[in-house]
Amino acid sequence: MVISLRQQREAPRGRHTPKLWSVWIVAPLALLMVAALSLVVFHYVYELLSHPASTQKPRKPVDINDVIKTTVTVLTLMGAVLAGIYAYRKQLLAEGDAHRADASQLADRYTTAAEQLGHEQAAVRLAGVYALARLADDWEEQRQVCIDVLCAYLRMPYQPDPSAEGHKIGEREVRLTVISIIRDHLRHPDAATAWSTYALDFTGATLDGGVGPLPQPPRA
Repeated sequence: MVISLRQQREAPRGRHTPKLWSVWIVAPLALLMVAALSLVVFHYVYELLSHPASTQKPRKPVDINDVIKTTVTVLTLMGAVLAGIYAYRKQLLAEGDAHRADASQLADRYTTAAEQLGHEQAAVRLAGVYALARLADDWEEQRQVCIDVLCAYLRMPYQPDPSAEGHKIGEREVRLTVISIIRDHLRHPDAATAWSTYALDFTGATLDGGVGPLPQPPRA
């Protein structure tokens, strides 16, 4: 039986590490901004305190210590805000590093599963099928790639006749497992790991087995 299912979907957006300026650029700019801001705040506070003092008779001189204290207080608050921004920047970098580590681990799992699918022994290929299906559930960003590999496996040449040349022992069980996994992922379209919104290409595939018809994905 030959089944062809084609459905387009929007590719998921992957996370990435944000592009941040170099610390050798940020540090001098921050120092210049702090110096300029200090002068502005000092001048503003001085003018603010000198205005009521000028209206008093006799004229009361401005206490420079009060100006300095007020300026330091304002700059301290601004420093706290900048420290929060710096902590947020470090968090973004840490999340980027963690994502790269996760992606590297998932890529290693993909490589291992793909190698198992090409193994001569059916038991190893069967383990590769389960590993790739589990990877598709865990790796949403590359789920379509994992599904494409499983569908491509079903499209590969297959000889179901045990007496014919090219027949592989245990191959039917491996292919039935692939079909069953795809069927199970299409039965519950509302599940978080459902494959009903992904492209499934069975063009030219031989679906040999009594696992029942594959559920039709909902039309877009």
